[in-house]
Amino acid sequence: MSEYRLQTPLTDEDVMKLRAGDVVLLSGLIYSARDAAHKKIVEALDRGEAPPFPLEGAAIYYVGPAPAPPGRPIGSAGPTTSYRMDAYAPRLHRLGVKATIGKGRRNEEVKQALKDCKAVYFGATGGAGALLSQRIEKSRVIAFEELGPEAVRAMKVTDFPLLVVNDAFGGELYVKPNLDLGA
Repeated sequence: MSEYRLQTPLTDEDVMKLRAGDVVLLSGLIYSARDAAHKKIVEALDRGEAPPFPLEGAAIYYVGPAPAPPGRPIGSAGPTTSYRMDAYAPRLHRLGVKATIGKGRRNEEVKQALKDCKAVYFGATGGAGALLSQRIEKSRVIAFEELGPEAVRAMKVTDFPLLVVNDAFGGELYVKPNLDLGA
């Protein structure tokens, strides 16, 4: 396992050096979007409209943060379960999204899209939303304000701690090798 510091927007070169199990400290602009926002983004694309943020090189964080406490840009910001976005992720990867961030496993179509599109799926630590929010320096709603916590936000992060769960080569952190522990 290796550790990398990456800056958004991500490139093919950034993604192609990563392997399942690598640690990434991500800085730059990332976008929040959960299932309701994904549905609205895809509906907009189907109508020929532009998405609410540039997809090329983008990193999407599956999060619905808590309200910001006084003096902070955002409240607790832990990842949500990623499979709810699996119906939308392959299309967004084909349109340039280079990374998604969440928790849990992805389906086979998403894993194939990661390989085909040179993209990656990062895991953020579930249950650590208060700690993760400390790495978010700025946050503002940029689309679908009516969705409340599920609105799309642009968030500036510094050294946001992530693990590569699925890499662009088909590697998966959650698949364990068959170990003979010598009963």
